[in-house]
Amino acid sequence: MEAQQLLGKSRLAFELAKKLDTEIVSGDSMQIYKYMDIGTAKSSKSELEEIPHHMINIVSPDERYSVSAYKRQAAEAIDSVIKKGKIPVLVGGTGLYIESLIYGIEFKSEEIDESYRESLHELAVKEGLEKLYEMAKKIDPKATSKISQNDEKRIIRILEIYHKTGKTKTEQEIESRAKEVKYDYILFGITFDREKLYERINERVDIMIEQGLIDEVRGILSKYEKLPTAMQGIRI
Repeated sequence: MEAQQLLGKSRLAFELAKKLDTEIVSGDSMQIYKYMDIGTAKSSKSELEEIPHHMINIVSPDERYSVSAYKRQAAEAIDSVIKKGKIPVLVGGTGLYIESLIYGIEFKSEEIDESYRESLHELAVKEGLEKLYEMAKKIDPKATSKISQNDEKRIIRILEIYHKTGKTKTEQEIESRAKEVKYDYILFGITFDREKLYERINERVDIMIEQGLIDEVRGILSKYEKLPTAMQGIRI
């Protein structure tokens, strides 16, 4: 059994795309990276060949990638499918990526303050991630309430946005959503009983290990010195 069949999103999108004779646009923030196949549960090679997939295997693991870059490229992919007279199937993955498209959220491609980001990471190491979470909560309680207290990447992002712009992440999203969304879309979601979901996740991890996940990670780490964004996917 393939890993993507366990949770259903990719398989459902594949079957739908076949019935509609259309193409798939990925909304997964990790499947954009080359060589990260097992750990990101990409569709099989035969499925990728049978149905055209966009936004998969487009970035090297050592490249930094942003939501703004995704939105621009994914919009181009969607437009290319529509121009063929087809209805694109968007599947994922990463809520922020999906929202950037269907809600028209604009994310400025800002220069990253590496020293500030590093200082936040060091603070988390010394005093615990809870310290950063509380800092973010004071600045933007609404955005913070939507993320896990253990999600260092998103906690730091909330702090970075405010540090860089003087506006909260929530304020930026409200301003950007004022623009009209150019797509008519139907949103589908898959739900599972929580206990069954945990069983499926555990089974999925076992399958990934059997398929060679450890060797895949070792290969990436031996090939690249830095993984600025992709490191979030392999948790190093």
